[in-house]
Parts: sequence; structure tokens; C-alpha cells
Amino acid sequence: MHLDSAPPRQPASADATLHFINPPGLYDPRANGYTHVVVAPAAARTIFVAGQGGENAAGELSADFGEQLEQAFSNLHTALAAAGASVRDVAKLTVLVVDHTGQRLAQLSHAVRSQWADGRAPACTLVPVPRLALDGMLVEVEATAVTTAAQA
Repeated sequence: MHLDSAPPRQPASADATLHFINPPGLYDPRANGYTHVVVAPAAARTIFVAGQGGENAAGELSADFGEQLEQAFSNLHTALAAAGASVRDVAKLTVLVVDHTGQRLAQLSHAVRSQWADGRAPACTLVPVPRLALDGMLVEVEATAVTTAAQA
């Protein structure tokens, strides 16, 4: 089914129904910008967003990791909006980073905390990789979001 021509729906945020858990016995991940466990309601609409890289609409990539990271999150916002969702609906992120370093982790942690400033950040997995799909691509952000079933 092709949905490109469908008008975006207004988000019916699942944020009120997502349950964020940082259980006792695990370290507090909030400083790194994520939550250990996020539980979505059974009657939710699930949105899968393919990995968003740091390329702009013209397909151009900055050579700077921080700029690519900022663009990747901008692209994520655009992709979620097309499905009638926002970052508030994201339950799970997977982030792929080329040549992962402590400095890149700090930049990613800062970027994620700024997206979810209230501390209700999604579950997140960072995967260091040797290469991504495009030459010069340094980061890719994939997301799974949920909205209320009324959105379906």
C-alpha cells in the first residue's frame, strides 16, 4: 500500500500510555539519555522508522559527526511527522555510529537528552559499526514509535 499522498494525521500521542522503567538493580541511564525499559500498550499503533542518516534533503553529508547527528534527528522528526507522530511517541531507538569514541558517545548523549528534555527518553541501543550505507556517513538513527490505536 502506498501512503505518500495521504495527509499526515494529527498525533494521538501514546506518551501518556508509554510506561518508562529504570528498575532497581540497574544503573541510572538518564545521564546518557535513555531508559532501560519502555512498555507500550497492547492497543497501540506501531510506527517503524528506517535509519535516518545525517544527509540533508539534497543527499549531502557534512564531514562533521555533530552536524550529521543534528541532521539525523531533524530527519527523524520529519519521518515521524509523516506518520502523525513525534519524538514523544518513540519507544525505542537504535543508533549506529562509525568509529565510535567516548567523544561521540558524549555528543549522542547530549543530543538525545535535548530531544527528550523531560527525561522520558526511549530505550536505546548504540551499535558501533565500521561503515554505513553511504561514503562519509557517520551516524544513523532508527526508531520505533507507538501512538494510540485511535490513530489507526
